[in-house]
Amino acid sequence: MPEPFTLYKLIVLYMLHKVDFPLTNSQISEFVLGRGYTTYFTLQSVLSELVEGEMVRQETIRNCSYFTLTEAGEEALRYFQNRISEPIREDIDQYLHENKMQLRDEVSILADYYKNTAEEYTVRCIVKEKYSNPIELTVTVPDEMQARVACRNWKQKCQEIYEFVMKELL
Repeated sequence: MPEPFTLYKLIVLYMLHKVDFPLTNSQISEFVLGRGYTTYFTLQSVLSELVEGEMVRQETIRNCSYFTLTEAGEEALRYFQNRISEPIREDIDQYLHENKMQLRDEVSILADYYKNTAEEYTVRCIVKEKYSNPIELTVTVPDEMQARVACRNWKQKCQEIYEFVMKELL
């Protein structure tokens, strides 16, 4: 049986391995803390060490951290996956199976904005998949209110925008 801190790292690596999209800090926390595996502060230390050790990649968008597994993380998991007990793996597998669509929707459609040098707002909209972004759209709007509206609307309209763009381009 691995020491608890190592087990928590393996749990996070295993979760990221089982999905083909990034997971947020809150999604990982919901599972790990909800099952009582460890405390919030311990989990944050685990995530920090995994990032520092380049086992996972962290991207922050609008104050939300997104984690993906790196090659080094995949390799470590291959070597040590057997140290995660079967009941814990089954618990993770069941959780991901039951929540996969909701988890994917939460992280695969992203929109962010920032004030640019022209004193306008640049809105960056993305649909993410594991190894690519099928569409990235960057637009400039005159004020923050419009930037917020564009970000909010991206979630509901990204599919039809993508279809329109592809139809017009091809």
